[in-house]
Amino acid sequence: MSELPARHVFDAAIAAAGACAPAGLDPIGFVTEIGGASSQVVFDPAALAALGAHADPVVASGGQVGGQIKVRVGRNWLIANVRTLRLDDYETGRIVAAVDFLGEGDEEKLTGKLYQFRRGVTRYPTPGADVYPISSDDLRQVYAAEGRAHIEVGNVYPTSDVRGALYVDAMLGKHFALLGSTGTGKSTAAALILHRICEMAPQGHIVMVDPHGEYAAAFRHNGAIYDVSNLQMPYWLMNFEEHCEVFLTTEGAERQVDADILAKCLLAARAKSRVGAEIPKLTVDAPVPYLLSDLTTLIQHEMGKMDKASNTAPYLRLKSKIDEIKADPRYGFMFSGMLVADTMSSFIQRVFRLPGDGKPISIIDVSGVPSEITSVVVAVLSRMVFDFAIWSRNEPQRPILLICEEAHRYIPRDEDGSSVGRILSRIAKEGRKYGVSLGLITQRPSDLAEGVLSQCGTIVAMRLNNDRDQSFVRAAMPEGARGFLDSIPALRNQECIISGEGVAIPIRVRFDRLEEAKRPASADPVFSRLWRDVGHESEIIERTIQKWRAQGR
Repeated sequence: MSELPARHVFDAAIAAAGACAPAGLDPIGFVTEIGGASSQVVFDPAALAALGAHADPVVASGGQVGGQIKVRVGRNWLIANVRTLRLDDYETGRIVAAVDFLGEGDEEKLTGKLYQFRRGVTRYPTPGADVYPISSDDLRQVYAAEGRAHIEVGNVYPTSDVRGALYVDAMLGKHFALLGSTGTGKSTAAALILHRICEMAPQGHIVMVDPHGEYAAAFRHNGAIYDVSNLQMPYWLMNFEEHCEVFLTTEGAERQVDADILAKCLLAARAKSRVGAEIPKLTVDAPVPYLLSDLTTLIQHEMGKMDKASNTAPYLRLKSKIDEIKADPRYGFMFSGMLVADTMSSFIQRVFRLPGDGKPISIIDVSGVPSEITSVVVAVLSRMVFDFAIWSRNEPQRPILLICEEAHRYIPRDEDGSSVGRILSRIAKEGRKYGVSLGLITQRPSDLAEGVLSQCGTIVAMRLNNDRDQSFVRAAMPEGARGFLDSIPALRNQECIISGEGVAIPIRVRFDRLEEAKRPASADPVFSRLWRDVGHESEIIERTIQKWRAQGR
């Protein structure tokens, strides 16, 4: 790289730029190197010092890491983000910055201001081009929705009045991820985004898997709340793979033997039903009602054909496991004898909000589901969303948004073979073709399966304290957002960096404050206050033990 200009050359360049600057604009430096998305500029230290006292906070942050600048090319303005700052010369105070060009807008003839901003760069500046600070008025043009369907979620940093908008169609069309360490306000941010979407589309179709029972409180007025007491998800909706996860207890060669027996008997049980008898080419995966008693009877019948007692072990294992699940009240929400009727249509209508009836979101609280089958329940719900989209391709389209909280639990990096991981990974890769959008919420993005995060077109990153998580997000973010990444560990609660398809350019946003009645039940306990409360401990313990023993909430 050639040597940067000496001080007198630098001063002359700045003076010349000022002489031809548009009215009201003073250059703060000039371009020294162009390298595609990432380029280099030199800032005038005196100009940067003057920016710090500017009344417009956006102008004041123009020379800081994460701030924006603009460069005029012909009749266009290019917008760039400051990625790094480096003191190049201690004596002169000369500062060199690496910048990422984000997009361009036209120059308004009368005022010289930016308007009609668009992402991408068609023509780059030449070295020596003037660099100017961006203003709040410019940012309003950059983030102007211009008739696109959008939701406003907060104010763009460091302003107090420039609104940060998420383009709903672009965000949902290519999936999104909300990331943040515990305690950063991630659940409240998720509730805010979903409330804004529900307000914009009261006849929408949103299904949220809630593993901790946090979101029922946030959507009790505009959502349908389901848990083990009213979900009533029939067991026969499971496909063969999910049946294996619930009913098989062995591994290796023995598991394959058990699976073969289950497949044969399950197909026969489905065929015995009225619905199954009407299907000419019935498969073991078809969501056809059957009786668990028919399944165990068929297993007993097949066992009777064995000529050796040693060969009956697989049949006994299967029958014993099915009988155990039928008798366990914890599994009643799914394996009750009351769920044998063909209720598939009503189940889809209820859970997928078809129609929404002014409550466009379903909250599926799986906190009361036995841990052994939680992943299967999530797998069934996710697969039904995807399969419904596939089999309804020739019908009027009803896109569905599937939100998965604690996503790293269901799509883990180090685990393979689980049905829930496979279906969510498939939705991430193929869902948008069929009108299924995926929203992933997690505090550990580095624990997600390989490639899933990269399928998310929009990333909302709150504070991440773990170096591994930061590296993972850095790899998934687009090039133009790299300048924001260093600020992720220093973000305040309820602040985030948004990048990708859902925003005009990468932005730092302070989320709006959500009303108390719309917040999830995820507040941290205040130990200093709660430990001062005394009294009624015995009643608390008795009530707790009663619910504990009854396994009911």
